[in-house]
Amino acid sequence: MANPPVCRVMDYGKYKYEAAQQARESRRRSSAIAIKEMKYRPKIGVGDFTTKTRQVEKFLGQGHKVKVTIMFRGREMQHPELGGRILDRVAEAVTHVGKVEMMPKLDGRNMVMVLAPDKKAKAAHDKARAEQATTADGQNSSPSTPAARPQPTPAPPAAAPPPVSGEAPPEATEAAPTEAAPATEQPTTTAGGDAA
Repeated sequence: MANPPVCRVMDYGKYKYEAAQQARESRRRSSAIAIKEMKYRPKIGVGDFTTKTRQVEKFLGQGHKVKVTIMFRGREMQHPELGGRILDRVAEAVTHVGKVEMMPKLDGRNMVMVLAPDKKAKAAHDKARAEQATTADGQNSSPSTPAARPQPTPAPPAAAPPPVSGEAPPEATEAAPTEAAPATEQPTTTAGGDAA
């Protein structure tokens, strides 16, 4: 503290306005992190698993935490390792956008794991994807006109296998074209049931 004390003459209304503006700006810059939940079952199918895992990736990409829950019923409680395998598969599938914040644990009839977004892993994955795209573009710089592209050569016709001793050679028979039976016309009926 200064000796003698020093004071500054201010416009109090301006001070309140600037403080409100700073508070509004800090609220705007901060993002609200919500915890999303995705529920799986021990006997989940491949299609459902990929759909739900894609959704988990989307949530992590948006910066949300994700609570992954495996719901057990009846005798499924006797095999919690099945739920653990599913949670391990989910964690492995989203390593490029998130990391395991809370390891899987059994909570009553549910097994729970929490995933958090991992900005470093996401940045590394995006960088690798961008490099891969640029190298693919460099390889695809061949001419785009069909005439300029080399055409694949057709494979030579396969020769008939030699006849086994004692058998007559297979004769080349030409199949007679079968004629399609003429379509018979069915009478059409109108809404009233009368034949047209």
